[in-house]
Amino acid sequence: MSQTVEVRFKGTRKAYFLWSEADTPLRVGDAVLVEAERGRDFGRITAVGDVAAKKCAGSCTGCAVGGASEPAEAEPPKPVVRRATREDLRVHDENRRSEDDARRKVLERVRTHDLVMKVSDTEWQWDRNKLTIYFTAEKRVDFRALVRDLASLFRTRIELRQIGVRDEAARLSGVGRCGREYCCSSWLTELSPVNLGLAKDQHLSLNPSQISGGCGRLLCCLKYEHEFYVTARRRFPKEGKTLTTARGAERVIAVDIFRERVFLRSEEHGPRIIPLVQLREEVEALGEVLVTAESRSRVASAEAARAQALPADEDAGGAALLQDECGADAATPAAGPATGPTGRGRRRRRRHRGGGGPSGGSTAGPGGGGPG
Repeated sequence: MSQTVEVRFKGTRKAYFLWSEADTPLRVGDAVLVEAERGRDFGRITAVGDVAAKKCAGSCTGCAVGGASEPAEAEPPKPVVRRATREDLRVHDENRRSEDDARRKVLERVRTHDLVMKVSDTEWQWDRNKLTIYFTAEKRVDFRALVRDLASLFRTRIELRQIGVRDEAARLSGVGRCGREYCCSSWLTELSPVNLGLAKDQHLSLNPSQISGGCGRLLCCLKYEHEFYVTARRRFPKEGKTLTTARGAERVIAVDIFRERVFLRSEEHGPRIIPLVQLREEVEALGEVLVTAESRSRVASAEAARAQALPADEDAGGAALLQDECGADAATPAAGPATGPTGRGRRRRRRHRGGGGPSGGSTAGPGGGGPG
């Protein structure tokens, strides 16, 4: 049975392949040669087996390993050629050392063609059949002439790939304000979107210079503890809300979710800091409930559960009451028309027709109230 493996290349680039030799399975960290678009490439195993299959199913598209919806049109997964030998590792190291020189030559050609683009990195394929150039640019760049020039210079296939500033930081790596390597280049494999609302929920400074990383975008770590802040803040009253406590009306100025404290201010007694437990006891002692997002959701859930249970109970109780008072037939739909809209309308029509006859009788003939 073939083994699904995840292979990571230079930077954050990764792909999924199949290893057919079940007797000698691959392990995490092994260096391998795989089938690339045109030739062979070098990479290292980062996941194997079920873990790699699940990651492939959740990320890649158009791959039979990833469970495509139409297997007939899906591209078959490429195989792992073999484990890398010592000679393969030597060739890989030479390619990496020559990439800096290739980048400098690309920069010279970019200046010659007067293109507004920043060359971030270059990557040789293991067999040198392709040179990938990663760049960033604010606008679209017409680099067709540049590609022809570079192809004649390096005598290989040239691929220019535009990336974002966050992807550039992940490829080049660096040290963040925390003193450690960038998360996006060390362990964070998927770059999720980060917006300013995350900083607002955590009451952080909205100064871009204080909440931005080396890439110039918002810090990825703003999302790590966001769920904790949102969950913890639901237990506290909303800031700016006026509460009735033992000192009277007090306004919530701020909350401290780590020390479980609430900052209150009263026009008569001034400010004070009180634990959340004591605030809840003071409010409940006055016969009220401390309104928080958590209490509102709990009440809403209880009301929804009661609303689902009440109709069935009321219908069953009403039917039983009618059967007890009027007999078994009273609960059937046939007993209702005497008091329904049809019965009232029939009585009104009878009174209207009866008033038109000479004797005022209630039995009018087809003639509209005349004598039969």
